[in-house]
Amino acid sequence: MVIGRFANRAEAGRRLARELATYAGRPDVLVLGLPRGGVPVAFEVARALRAPLDVFVVRKLGVPGQEELAMGAIASGGVRVVNAAIVRALRIPRAAIEAATVAETRERERRERLYRGDRPAVDVAGRTVILVDDGLATGATMQAAVSALRGRGPAAIVVAAPVAAPATCAALAGTADDCVCVLRPPELRGVGLWYEDFSQTEDAEVRALLDQAAVAA
Repeated sequence: MVIGRFANRAEAGRRLARELATYAGRPDVLVLGLPRGGVPVAFEVARALRAPLDVFVVRKLGVPGQEELAMGAIASGGVRVVNAAIVRALRIPRAAIEAATVAETRERERRERLYRGDRPAVDVAGRTVILVDDGLATGATMQAAVSALRGRGPAAIVVAAPVAAPATCAALAGTADDCVCVLRPPELRGVGLWYEDFSQTEDAEVRALLDQAAVAA
């Protein structure tokens, strides 16, 4: 048993919302969940803060043959973040990065259509945007999200997660306007270890939560 871990993503979202209480009830606040696992967390945050919820699709660029290891990430707006240290260490050829980018761009576009349906993306200009994921290990996905949002003119970007590696939190605090994490274990080892139930979030659940939030808005 890991002390302080979360029962599931919903409970993690409620605990995270308490850390974000200063943003509650503000008309400028918008919550964006990173799918898939970040959306159930973001749903609880948005409900507690009485803020609108939308999805922001970011796709990890996995190392060929080790897809769970991120060599970078892409996000809406054509933003790509590449982990130069990993690329150099593993001698990943440029062609492999480009091939992964093409494939993940297709998947990102498919997911945006699936999750949002006919609803347009929420305008972030002039708003305080809270970007939520279920955990931050390397932070590559979140870095891509922050970079993509910067070009859209938000007033502020807040990165939020139930659990994160301390070094990742520190790095994100340097690029976002605020970084809020419930747990920052010295040895993260894996995000899933900090949840009793870390079962995979399905596309249907993401769509259902977004539909529910849209009705409540």
